[in-house]
Amino acid sequence: MNRLPIHQDLYLIAHGQSGKPLIHPSSLALGLAGATLLELALGGLVTVTRGLAVTSRGPSTGDAVCDDFVSLLTRGRADVRSLIKKGSDGICERTRESLVGAGVLVRVSGRRMGMLPYTRYEPADISSIVRASSGARSAVEGWKQPDARCAALCGLVAVLRLEAELYLDQPAGRLVGRLLEIAAAGAPPVGELVAVVDALVGEAAVAVYR
Repeated sequence: MNRLPIHQDLYLIAHGQSGKPLIHPSSLALGLAGATLLELALGGLVTVTRGLAVTSRGPSTGDAVCDDFVSLLTRGRADVRSLIKKGSDGICERTRESLVGAGVLVRVSGRRMGMLPYTRYEPADISSIVRASSGARSAVEGWKQPDARCAALCGLVAVLRLEAELYLDQPAGRLVGRLLEIAAAGAPPVGELVAVVDALVGEAAVAVYR
């Protein structure tokens, strides 16, 4: 099976088997936006340098979320922080729908006694969640040398504090530190974009309590 885009893997890691999100929606949205920009940067469709993202507006990527993101690059360039914040709007729903369309998630509807109808989105196969996090686990435990894509996912898992979803028998602090080390050693845009997502998630968390 072909690898999923980084934002789709991150979405799967950030949701339980019942489809329930494991972190605050605003944090997840920022993480998915950062993951999408990383997908584009590592694929050579966007260049990230000194806080700016630049694109040549090439052909369609084949992924609706990535294509929508490229369309946000006004005149072919944008400030990375502003781009991630703007791109985070509605990205959770768009990523979910792309996973439903690919058959990775299935829509489950029903009604509990005495309660309103519900709809949730569950993995069609639990192995999709296992595959989503397998690269990060392998990198942390030294089974496999991480590529730039894996390094990006490791960094995002760390800053979103999803390290428990890797199911590794390590103290949380040590595991987060190792994930960030892997991200820092990745291709040049990885460390920069992971740091931007980290800062934006922190700002969003503070804003909630103001």
